[in-house]
Amino acid sequence: MEHGAEPQLASQQDEQRQFICGVIEGFYGRPWTTEQRKGLFRKLKSMGMDSYMYAPKDDYKHRAYWRELYTVEEADHLSSLIAAAKEAGIAFYYALSPGLDMTYSSPKEIATLKRKLDQVSQFGCEAYALLFDDIESELSKVDKEVFQTFANAHVSVTNEIFTHLGSPKFLFCPTQYCGTRAVPTVQESEYLNTLGSKLNNDIDILWTGDKVISKTISIESIQEITEVLRRPPCIWDNLHANDYDQKRVFLGPYTGRSPELIPHLRGVMTNPNCEFYANFIAIHSLASWSRCSMDSKMNSSLSSDIKLETENEDEMPTEFISKNVYHPRVALKNAISDWLPEFFVEKEAWGPITKPQPQVQMVMPIIPIIPSINTCMSLTTTTTTSTNTRTVPEVNTTQLQALADVCSTVSSSMTPISNPVMNSLVSPTKVVTNDDIINPIPTTAACNIELPKKIPISIVPVPIMEAKSAEAESVGLNLGNQIFESIASRGNPAEELEIESKDQELDASLEEEKQEPVASLTVDTMLDDTSLSPLSGGGNEPMECSSSIASQVSPKEEEITKLVTDDVLMESVNDVHSMHVESTTSSPLSNTEMREQDHETTMEASKITTEDLGLLCDLFYLPFEHGSRALKLLEEFNWLKTNANVILKERSSAGGRGEASKSTKPEVSEWMQRCENFDVLCGSVGELLIKIANCQNKEICHELYSYVWDISGALSLLNCYIKWLALGQFPQNMSSYTEGSYTWFSKGWKEAFMSGDQEPWVFRGGLIADLQRLMPVDSGNDLFVYKLPEQPTANYYLLRPYRNADELDVINICTRTYLQWHSGLDGADNIHINFPLPSSVANIVADAIVGPYITLNPQLCIVAYDENGALVGYACAALDVTVFRRNLQMCWMAELREKYPKTMHELDGDDESSVQLNQLLAHFFDQFHNKYDELQDCPAEVSATFPAVLTAATLKEAEDRDSGITKRILTVLLAALRANGCFGVHVCVPDHDPGQLNFYTKIGFVEVFREERSKCIYLGRRF
Repeated sequence: MEHGAEPQLASQQDEQRQFICGVIEGFYGRPWTTEQRKGLFRKLKSMGMDSYMYAPKDDYKHRAYWRELYTVEEADHLSSLIAAAKEAGIAFYYALSPGLDMTYSSPKEIATLKRKLDQVSQFGCEAYALLFDDIESELSKVDKEVFQTFANAHVSVTNEIFTHLGSPKFLFCPTQYCGTRAVPTVQESEYLNTLGSKLNNDIDILWTGDKVISKTISIESIQEITEVLRRPPCIWDNLHANDYDQKRVFLGPYTGRSPELIPHLRGVMTNPNCEFYANFIAIHSLASWSRCSMDSKMNSSLSSDIKLETENEDEMPTEFISKNVYHPRVALKNAISDWLPEFFVEKEAWGPITKPQPQVQMVMPIIPIIPSINTCMSLTTTTTTSTNTRTVPEVNTTQLQALADVCSTVSSSMTPISNPVMNSLVSPTKVVTNDDIINPIPTTAACNIELPKKIPISIVPVPIMEAKSAEAESVGLNLGNQIFESIASRGNPAEELEIESKDQELDASLEEEKQEPVASLTVDTMLDDTSLSPLSGGGNEPMECSSSIASQVSPKEEEITKLVTDDVLMESVNDVHSMHVESTTSSPLSNTEMREQDHETTMEASKITTEDLGLLCDLFYLPFEHGSRALKLLEEFNWLKTNANVILKERSSAGGRGEASKSTKPEVSEWMQRCENFDVLCGSVGELLIKIANCQNKEICHELYSYVWDISGALSLLNCYIKWLALGQFPQNMSSYTEGSYTWFSKGWKEAFMSGDQEPWVFRGGLIADLQRLMPVDSGNDLFVYKLPEQPTANYYLLRPYRNADELDVINICTRTYLQWHSGLDGADNIHINFPLPSSVANIVADAIVGPYITLNPQLCIVAYDENGALVGYACAALDVTVFRRNLQMCWMAELREKYPKTMHELDGDDESSVQLNQLLAHFFDQFHNKYDELQDCPAEVSATFPAVLTAATLKEAEDRDSGITKRILTVLLAALRANGCFGVHVCVPDHDPGQLNFYTKIGFVEVFREERSKCIYLGRRF
């Protein structure tokens, strides 16, 4: 084998003594722009790093069209990148991925590869990489005639290219690039051993660690691979990669790798988040790590309680501030301080907010559910408690893999799609998508994902319930850490649950359960080992295949699946929402100020701080670890939900007067105080959302806004549910109905999440999914599918239980939405009934539709309101339609007949609008009087499966502003119904009412029964 001249070899060996430290742009999805890359080079230089690899998986001519030469325009951009890197002192590695369809034995193919790299060499490039990751490991029939093994083919091509280019700096990515991909093991892998013995010794080999995404990388594991490869590896680090999950971005510090590894490595290059501006901390902390020689005694997870807002050098052990000792939380604090100024750099962002991760409809394996008590849907499990200690059951993933071929998260028949062809080398500031060019490489689906032989049931997650919500809980709240320190510590493990029969009457007598003293109020209630749920972890890997945009499993009903598909595609295919953002130094919050003199104060309060960024990083920490405040959110909700019975007991002892909040009992006071603290926690995230929306750097805003919006929306649901629990309107055995979902607090879940034994795409959705799973609506994952706002906005909707003072607002919303649904009666499309209605009949619509709910069952009503406190929507329900109809007949209808007697005259007017209004009034008069005797029981086909009845409405302007607001209201109401032992709800809609039919089908209701005599359609849904 030729190695070039001896002086060249000596020179290269001198260069290789320098530790490689930098960034790989090696993810799937939208590449970075030319200007972003040039900005990266300047940052790398300022941080003391030295390398960058151009390897965007979905860039036009890097992988799919690797044979094609660059055009003049593309050449100019690439040449300018190489020149900018050289000016900054950064080694620019140009990488090519030809392995998808290359014939290794073809001289023509080799010549094509040489020609492509020769062209790049003419641009001034002096460092290269060949990447053979994420490809089929079988040789073609033609190649088998020339090469004995796959490794021999790779070695032959790579050595020839290396020599042809004059033995430059060169990196090679093997097909077996981590411990779990080594066949059969690292030491016994024929492929890796062949590389070690035959690949030119001056070529450095990339390695990701024990796994694709390795939680830790040990010195022992590096020594093992070094022995096999006969050279120290260069780490391709996927710790911060997020191209496999559109719900996660990683803002935690570089961790899990001791600086003591440095002498054993050729280098470390991070393959970070797809979002360019989200990578400051990942890169900054890696740079800090590379300058250290020792690891602190405390690891990231053990020291996560260090408060970034309050810590200072005087309070910290000296080892944390020693320059040669690396501590992740200290590195995070320093990175946040340096990151903050970038939020105040005025930058514009044009176009819609879009997710950079790949866009693909994902097929995922589903674990079959073992039925148990109160199993209501395919995703709902509730278990009885057992004192027996059993081995955690395992699922044979061979069965899952077969099932994955036919099961889809969106529909029953879904074929893989190709990612769009993207080109980052034709514009300095944007990535161009060319739909006219066919991408020959279809997106890899779950059938190509290597699952472990067996998966313990206790680590299998439920489907990811995607939630996008613009609600911010409150404005102007204190974000200091004192709110965390003041919250009482968690109690002891929960008592075992005992399943009791359903109690659908709120005022039924309640048996007191055995309750331990206050000190034993519980947090960590775990599920029994028999609790199962579908696997959401069939997702993609950062070096293997592209991300799923539809990570949730559809509800069981086929009709719901069809309805949800449109929403999923609307959100996920491009998350495109028309937006044109202009930079401004003023805060949009000032528009809501009542007095002009408050303007300056408001602007100052809306500026993002290091404390805000600390919270942001805690919410989106690392693949195997939530930040301290994220854990606090999970723990506080679970504590409040688990111990809500103290409110129920107090209400019972107070005679049902709802006076729990005035109690002096310590356990009630503690619950109420922690309820208030949780509200503050949620409010701090809402405040963060507003500050992100208002930050001057709109490029950062565009990349981070959707993630904070997701978290804020999930917290709005949890916070409203806690406020509903505070009313005490649930049975004493509520826990038997709400403990069926598989959550962070289920047995083995968080341990498996934090262990790093599984790749992180097994736990899809991160904190957002963990928060959503706490809502007891296991089968309602379609409720969490809705698109982002059209632009970053500080406007938001909040949720809360109904109050008596809301009656007039609810009446007006009901009337307005009904008129909107029925505008253009009898085909007169241009005629509308004006709102408000004449005073004598102003409430007639609401009296017929929502009045009985807020009068007879006000405790089961949830409302949404805007930043000014004005109501925009509601959802109301009754637990038992039979009881509800009986009360309707005995009480409500009699009152309506008296309020609207038959003798009431038609309203004056002969214009078309008046005629329509009289037709509307005639319809309700007929309902109140002539049809009174016809009011019969709900059909058994409906009430047996969907016993609850519901009504809902949202103002059109509110839905236009936030298309998911109705789903969020409904989610909380369904959780309240489930807390009362109900698992199915229906609505009854006239078959001639397309407005209502469309409204309810959009939120997941499907037709379950059609009654011909009454011309009514019953729509139902399970949860």
